[in-house]
Amino acid sequence: MILTVTPNAAIDKTYIVEGFGLDRVHRPTAVRTVAGGKGINVVRVLQELGREALATGFVGGQNGDAVIEGLDHEGIKHDFVRVKGETRLCIAIVDPTTGTQTEVNENGPEVSPEELDTMMVRIAELAPSAEYVVLSGSCPPGVPVSFYGSITQIAKRSGARVVLDTSGEHLCEAVKAAPFMVKPNVVELSHIAGRELLTLEEISRAAKSLKQYGIEITAVTMGRSGAMVTDGVHSWKAVPPEIEFASAVGSGDAFVAAFIDALMRGDHVSRALAIGTAAGAANATTYGAGFCTKESIMKIMHDVVLTRIS
Repeated sequence: MILTVTPNAAIDKTYIVEGFGLDRVHRPTAVRTVAGGKGINVVRVLQELGREALATGFVGGQNGDAVIEGLDHEGIKHDFVRVKGETRLCIAIVDPTTGTQTEVNENGPEVSPEELDTMMVRIAELAPSAEYVVLSGSCPPGVPVSFYGSITQIAKRSGARVVLDTSGEHLCEAVKAAPFMVKPNVVELSHIAGRELLTLEEISRAAKSLKQYGIEITAVTMGRSGAMVTDGVHSWKAVPPEIEFASAVGSGDAFVAAFIDALMRGDHVSRALAIGTAAGAANATTYGAGFCTKESIMKIMHDVVLTRIS
């Protein structure tokens, strides 16, 4: 089983607005509203790939009720901790005429120390049944930077492999707890490195350097340029084919889900990279995070270009 932790779950609303601009009244041509948050998106793709997965995290208020209702509707297994605050709303406005995407994401509910303690107990209860624990996304107010590191230690004591996909100080702090794998994008890896990474060589070198913390795999997503992965010794790059782009929301989560699925099948990290890259691209052809199909992933996989770079 794969357990995902989403501290900042959300109601995700995607508006398709042609000719989106400022100081105008817009009426979307399409709207999609789903339960969201990075860990939830990961579970959505894992279940599409046939894996047993469970989502946990914080939810609260009417939006939290809507998240739970949405998960039940989709058949996504969950075990969330209730908080007093209101789960956030995240809005993505996609303009297909210009290829632009505008996102407005609320901060999320204030989480109390007591609610944090409840979450740690919940993780300790769930982690022993998990082969992988995926820690995904931003943290709401009140959650300390030690949060993901503490969960990593709990999960590792239970024998689970931890996959970390977050940003900022939460990422920098949790790296010190030596998760099995981290999945930053280039900006996030640059934050860890303390400088802007501009070339593939610089990205690869910075990714390899995380081996010093005990991290076995670092995968770096690079948007339309694909992704790269290193085991700390060698590095590979995967480039997806041209696709009919719809929205990038959730593509990193699809990458993580497909990468883990490949590792669980015993695939080499380079093949996991290729499949993860295909999943990210497949997700980008749809509106709404994590709604790519297994068929679409494998179709794109055939045209992914995989090369060893060191």
